[in-house]
Amino acid sequence: MKNISRRSFALGAAASTGLLAGCSNGIGSNGSAKIDARVDQTVNFLYSKYPSTRSLADKSVGMLVMPLITEAGFGFGGGYGRGALQVNNTSVDYYSATKGSFGLQIGAQQYAHVLFFMTEDALLNYRRSSGWAAGADVEYVFKDKGENIRAETTTSTAPVLAVIFGQAGLHIGATLEGVKYTRIIP
Repeated sequence: MKNISRRSFALGAAASTGLLAGCSNGIGSNGSAKIDARVDQTVNFLYSKYPSTRSLADKSVGMLVMPLITEAGFGFGGGYGRGALQVNNTSVDYYSATKGSFGLQIGAQQYAHVLFFMTEDALLNYRRSSGWAAGADVEYVFKDKGENIRAETTTSTAPVLAVIFGQAGLHIGATLEGVKYTRIIP
């Protein structure tokens, strides 16, 4: 068995405690109100900065809005954020997004993203799963030179469309690959 120094153990315990403290809200907290306020701000920003996303929202059966994802990496990387699933402009569930990665990476960034569920089946599969990972069934909607987000012809028939926006930081790229969404009780 490998010996672990007191310093390594203390650093690991401190990091774990910090991560767990950031995830809890406690009984009787106003966690859902905070998430809802951030979700509303994020949706308003999205519609004002990228007006064409309003038509995506109108066509979708639900939207998962993640107002702030923070990720960092130096060899090993991770990310976390919380948001709400909205159906008919009402929050019906709350979710956390967790991301882990390993490889040549360095830096940190923050961004927001919205998943537009374009079919009832996609939304039902998402809500029924115990933990859903973004993967092959997610298509990305990109912004063009005019700062308008547009859906290509190939993505207009996709079950889930992802819009990533508001990037800030010094980390290369912003994708949702390897992000796991888990229902939470704020």
